[in-house]
Amino acid sequence: MKRIFVIALFSVFILPASIQAQTMLNSKVPSIAVKTISGAVANTSSFTNNGKPIIIDFWATWCKPCIAELEAMNDEYADWKKETGVKIIAVSVDDARTMAKVQAFVREKGWDYDVYLDANQDFQHAMQVANCPCTFIIDGSGKIVYIHNSYLEGDEKKLHEALLKAVAKK
Repeated sequence: MKRIFVIALFSVFILPASIQAQTMLNSKVPSIAVKTISGAVANTSSFTNNGKPIIIDFWATWCKPCIAELEAMNDEYADWKKETGVKIIAVSVDDARTMAKVQAFVREKGWDYDVYLDANQDFQHAMQVANCPCTFIIDGSGKIVYIHNSYLEGDEKKLHEALLKAVAKK
């Protein structure tokens, strides 16, 4: 009975969210106004990395799988950066109630990511992200080449493999 419940839950929530975001494959990142962690207005069209890949991760401070994923990526980031030149951009979708906590939270974690705030979830909606965490790889030409929704321990290995493919296809 428990297995049927899990399958039903997956079918109702995770699968549709994953399918929805998948329509973004081979697209460019939409141009949306967001804020930097220090409060300055930025545009997602400015997300560049000199022809190298970018990982964009949608997360929230209250989302345990989001934090686990960002911690796992943080453990690998220095190696990935050396190997592929990747830049990680973490986009917080915390709402007005929890947005004020983001800067201190990131500082406490010691993450070396570019962190942006999407308080109105405009960027989240434009990227067709239904739930967090949701991770995108943008290749050196600016196209979305990989999308992964949710996080389980070990998913960072799949992300790394996809990152290597994005670099190799260049």
